[in-house]
Amino acid sequence: LWMDTFDSLERLGTGVGVSVLLALSLGILIGFIPHVRSSLAPFIATFSLIPPITVLPILFIIFGLGELSKIMLIVVGTAPVMIRATAQAVMDIPRELIIKAETLGASVWQMMLRVVLPQILPKLITAVRLGLVPAWIFLISAEAIASTSGLGYRIFLVRRYLAMDVILPYVAWITLLAFLFDWLLATLSRRLFPWNAQGAH
Repeated sequence: LWMDTFDSLERLGTGVGVSVLLALSLGILIGFIPHVRSSLAPFIATFSLIPPITVLPILFIIFGLGELSKIMLIVVGTAPVMIRATAQAVMDIPRELIIKAETLGASVWQMMLRVVLPQILPKLITAVRLGLVPAWIFLISAEAIASTSGLGYRIFLVRRYLAMDVILPYVAWITLLAFLFDWLLATLSRRLFPWNAQGAH
């Protein structure tokens, strides 16, 4: 159980971490710079409509059956939604804050770091909380198809033997982990951004 948990959480953490980095970088650029938004936003919106499970065979062909393909499935499934949520959060920032920063002589880079980033971080945490649900689904699916370790691998390995004494504890353990991660992120959001009411839910 512990080895399977470690392997699954490593894949999940890496995949979600990459998605967060993409959401921060591309989301801010799309939301803040109109030229980037006009060129990238339609592509991201279209890409987000592709069911990630359907591209799993393509990922296996491109990246092989190792760890990278499983991580990429999580990225493909969660990054587009996080990017769009982050970009929308940037566009929702009150225009007067940007105008004040410009009046004070702030550069584009300074406005991104000091005005945009603090405003969108609580909403990014909310996006991560929402993205963890599909991330778990994609992780379990990838492990069930091509893996030799992990929570999803173990469940699908023993199902042929109808081993409910293994399946039920594993399902309960995954549910508990998902609940703990959501609770930790919600608590982190409340502690770091008490002014953000949405982060408290």
